[in-house]
Formats: sequence, C-alpha cells, structure tokens
Amino acid sequence: MDIQTEVLIIGGGIAGLTTAYKLLKAGKKVVLVEDGYIGSGETGRTTAHLASALDDRYYFLENIFGEAATKLIAESHTAAIDEIEKIVTDLNIDCSFKRVNGYLFLHETDKDENLNKEFRATQKAGLQTYILKKIPVITGGKNQRCLAFSDQAQFHIMHYLQGLVKGIIALGGTIYTQAHAEDITKEGAKVNGYTFSAKHIVVATNSPINDTLTMHTKQHAYRTYVIAGKVSKGTLPYFLLWDTGDQESKWVTQPYHYVRLENFDDQYDLLISGGEDHKTGQADEEGIPQSERYKRLEAWTRNYFPMMDDISYRWSGQVLEPVDSLGFMGKNPGDDNIYIITGDSGNGMTHTTIGAMIICDSIMGIKNKWADLYSPSRITLKTTGDFIKEVGNMASQYLDWLTASDLKSTAELLVGEGSLLSSGLKKIAVYRNYDNTLNAFSAVCPHLGCIVQWNKDEKSFDCPCHGSRFASDGTVINGPSKTNLHKINIKNSL
Repeated sequence: MDIQTEVLIIGGGIAGLTTAYKLLKAGKKVVLVEDGYIGSGETGRTTAHLASALDDRYYFLENIFGEAATKLIAESHTAAIDEIEKIVTDLNIDCSFKRVNGYLFLHETDKDENLNKEFRATQKAGLQTYILKKIPVITGGKNQRCLAFSDQAQFHIMHYLQGLVKGIIALGGTIYTQAHAEDITKEGAKVNGYTFSAKHIVVATNSPINDTLTMHTKQHAYRTYVIAGKVSKGTLPYFLLWDTGDQESKWVTQPYHYVRLENFDDQYDLLISGGEDHKTGQADEEGIPQSERYKRLEAWTRNYFPMMDDISYRWSGQVLEPVDSLGFMGKNPGDDNIYIITGDSGNGMTHTTIGAMIICDSIMGIKNKWADLYSPSRITLKTTGDFIKEVGNMASQYLDWLTASDLKSTAELLVGEGSLLSSGLKKIAVYRNYDNTLNAFSAVCPHLGCIVQWNKDEKSFDCPCHGSRFASDGTVINGPSKTNLHKINIKNSL
C-alpha cells in the first residue's frame, strides 16, 4: 500500500515525535515511520536532563559565536524547556516533569578561574545563575564551589513519548513502527518496500541516514555509560548535577559526569549517574574496557553519594558531538525539502525540541530566529583545530585494516561473544550464538569502509569512524550506515 502525505517524518524518538506533533497542530498532514519501536533508539537511553546549562561552556561558545549568538543559544534552550513543559500541560502527560536547580562544579583537573568565567558568560547570555560556596546535594561538597542554574527541569522520557504519541494520533497523524525507510529522496522514501511520497521529509534518526559523508565530518560519535541505584525517599532533593569534565582527556569532548534523581516508588528514589565517555568503537584506546567503565563510574558516584544502594540498572548510549557544540537542525545541505535533526551533543532533549521548532517554522514558511545558528550548512572556522583532531582520529581508524585480528580461530570464541578474524586479506566479524552456531560477516562497515570493533557491553559491532552500529546478527542498529553487514559463510572450526 503506497502512502501520500504532506510531511514524512523518519524516526520515532523525541525529535521525530515532537516535530510531528507541532506540524499537526499547525494543520499539516503527517506520517511518521520508525524502524523499531517508539523510543527504541537513543531517546530511550537518555538520562533526560532538561537544561540550559550546556555541556560545553558558555565562555567557549562566546569565543566561537560571539556574545549576541551565545545569548540566542541560551534563549533557545530555555525556550525548549518551556516548550516541553507546555506540551506536558496541554496533553496532560503524566511524566514526572518538574523544575529543579542544576549545579555545575569543577572537575579535579579544571581551574577555579574557569567557574568564574562561566558565571560571567552565563550572566551575559541572560541565564539565572549564581555562585555557591558549596554544592548543596553532595557529601564532601562543603568547601567546593559550584555554579547554580535556576529553572532547569527533568522528566520521564518514555512517559513523555507515550503522551506525544497519543497527541499525534488524536490530531489525525499516522505512525508506523517496524517500518524501515530507505532510498530517501526529495519525493519521499521506500518504507518496507512501499512508496511513501511527501512534499517535505524530516530525517530524525539521531545520525542522518540520507547522507553519506557531509554531516559525518562535522560530528563524531561517543559512547556514554549510565548506572542507577536506589536511595531512600527524602534523602536528597531533586536536582541536576554536572562536573566540568576531564581537561586532560585525550578526547576532544573532555568527558564529564552527570547526575540526577528520579522518582522510583513510595520508598525510594533512583539516583542516575553517567559519564566515562569514549569515542565509539575505541574503548581500548585508553586501555579501559566497557566493564571497567561502569566500575569507575560507580566509584566516582559513591564518592559523592555514599548513600546509594546496590546498582539496579546500567546501560550505555551513543552521543553525537558536533565540533562546534551546537546541534544541526534544519534543511539538509543541498536540499530544499529534506530536513535533519542531529548533533544532539549532551543536551539531546532540548536540542531536538529546538530542531522541531525550527523545522515546523520552516515548513510553515516562518523565519525562525535560531535557524541560521543551528543550520546544518554552517561552517564554524574557529573550531578548525578540533575538527582536524577529530578527522585525524577518524582517519587513523583505517589502520585497523593492517592490524592483526583478535582471534586466531573461531574455536577460541565463547558463547555469547563476538570478535574479529583475519582470513587472507579479509577481515571477518564473528559472533557465537547461544546454540553454538556462528554468525559471520564482513567486518567492513558498509558506510565508508572502516573496520568495525566488538562492543562486549552492548553485544554489537561498532564502527570507530562514524559511529554505525550493528547487532550480533549483522543488522544495522545505528546509522549512518544504511545497510547490514555483509554475511559470510564460514566453517565452525575456521
């Protein structure tokens, strides 16, 4: 059954659903398709901080974009929180939305003067901030200064998505799940073999699947890790907390820690703590495997929150970091009717909401005052150094073609594990199923030919160049790759 609509939205996370809802409210006919299920991508892995306190410092943004643009950046993220709150109210969504204070404190490698610089920059940007002599919510913070941000917020992301879905359907929108979109053009896309035609196409898939290279030189994929443990109700107030990041890190992004509290039940709250980031597919570059990163994160968290119970949950997610710190939301470079929302950085909830506001205005013929700032076609010359460093890191990953394989024989491969194997000039990705059979594929990422690496934590094969990820059966689960790993038949004893 072929479909014709005004707007086709690809992606069922917060970006796609928010865009769909806003366009339907504006009177447009909308069809949304999602490859998996609603929230099954990176949106479902967020810790759902709603913050105008960005994970890149405002004094850095001021240096890159200037004072006037930095004020617009602060304004846009503040407006995004307000927009989410309005949607929650309008749709009566029970998603534990609440306004909270946020606190930024220095990583042990950072300088005290930088907190003062950030305070001055946030004040100039128009944010409500103030310096405190101690961090109100942590043990051992009595003599540690922090920068407090007023009117931040938090919510339960999956409950919010559920409310958006109900709102979309009530407004006459159509949602298809398990609907794989490919061959995206200005006319529409192929979805599960059917033709979906539209006047406007919005690609809201976290990493754009309609682009081979352009956007993937402007942003780079990182893995981030999260743990959650119970604390007795009333022990802590609800809050957001971040440190300023490791200034000595080998990674351009200077990984930082982030913490918040979420309601769990009548007796307990859930303390959610994240960090220990690294470039996707490159965990071993620091000699720290994924399992060790959870231990490091737990040790850091218990240092500040010793009242946390045993770890109840742990997971990881993927974050796309733009080289100039701002998301890419608007018309895809070179296209008049294809739009993208990507480059979430560490503020995906607000970035995607800003993107939905910009794209809705654009489709409705309204000039959005933030559109140029977040344009996917922008070139930010002052970040050339970071750009060169990230591209150099990306290019160096092609040396994996020359390195020895992890396995000498598939006989070494344990059940439930994956690895790489060399066969002549071929690099083979192999996984041993729990019935002892083998899955085998070319280890060459279909996107641009980098060699994938085994991710033991997520049981996936991850591309260290542009962040594509593949399940243990070779199925693509994260773009930019549009296709699965190529299957290979090998003998169980190879």
